[in-house]
Amino acid sequence: MKFTCERDELIKDISLAQDIIASKNALSILANVLLVAKDSRLTIRATDLKVGFETSSPVEVSREGATTVFCDKLLGILRSLPSGAVEFELDEHDSLHIRTVFKKINFTLKTISPDKYPEMPLHGDSYFSIPQSDLLEMISHTVFAVSDDETRYFMNGVFVEKGEKGLTMVATDGRRLAYIEKGVDGGVPDFNGVIIPPKILHLARKLLPGEGMVDVAIGEKHVFLRYGDVYLSSNLIEGNFPAYRRVIPEQQAHSFTLQREEFLEALRRVSLLVEQKSRRVFLTVKEGVLVVSSEETDLGVAQEEIPAQYADEEVTIAVNYLYLLEPLKVMTEEQVEIAFTEPSRAITVRPVPEREFFHIVMPMQLD
Repeated sequence: MKFTCERDELIKDISLAQDIIASKNALSILANVLLVAKDSRLTIRATDLKVGFETSSPVEVSREGATTVFCDKLLGILRSLPSGAVEFELDEHDSLHIRTVFKKINFTLKTISPDKYPEMPLHGDSYFSIPQSDLLEMISHTVFAVSDDETRYFMNGVFVEKGEKGLTMVATDGRRLAYIEKGVDGGVPDFNGVIIPPKILHLARKLLPGEGMVDVAIGEKHVFLRYGDVYLSSNLIEGNFPAYRRVIPEQQAHSFTLQREEFLEALRRVSLLVEQKSRRVFLTVKEGVLVVSSEETDLGVAQEEIPAQYADEEVTIAVNYLYLLEPLKVMTEEQVEIAFTEPSRAITVRPVPEREFFHIVMPMQLD
């Protein structure tokens, strides 16, 4: 195998491959990236047996062939090289030589036969297209609410189902819930609701530029994404996602509206003095004002008042500040509404004007 390509183009693809490869698999075949030079193209594949990645790009191929090489070291070498053309050559001893064309720089890496590289399904059936911007917004509004409790594995991913308008994504960790639905021109094929691990969703956020369309296919055991010459796939999480609609309040008796950025900054400041274990802040809303406060027993207290549109009786609600901070950071609207019925029951955070997403937070005890 022998081919030449531009260092700057290759480094992008190898970086994505390294994001997929699990670091604990060092010195095994799963720590390697597969390189296939054929028909004037270089195909790159990586997998951790749960997530798969493939991309191809035009290169100058002098001798066709394939090999696998330790991805982390290859990436480090590429980052150390100057921009320009780089030549790769696999010799008869299965060593990969990496040389710059215009400078005398030469690295040699040991390889593992491509015959031992694991297969991973990368191409699905029944693709549908969705704007990249819509998919990225759906991921941004849900992925942070995924549970990290491995004993509740069915909440360790984002639930995706065909909704009335198109595509629905939901995530919960049992104390909060994130919901978003987007219409899809051309419709969505029928499929049973699935639980998608967050890793492929984070990769999509890194990969997609946000313009144009991305193709999605959902099978019985895998989800597939296709964008240009890039293919991503992931195993699905088996299990039954909680009946999330039961926790969505049908009506809430009270609400207040305030400026999102002011609320966000107040939470950031007040959170400097929260108990690190509980992360609890207090929201006291009264006519025209929201008071955000916290107390760290051994250190002190923090309090900030911000204007709020509210004309009802005074109420204090205790919440984990991160459960408010994270959705507020991904919203772009100037105003948000906080709806509630009583301090011990779920509160709902939604943008003003109302859109196709909302966030539900369970309050904490006041004392």
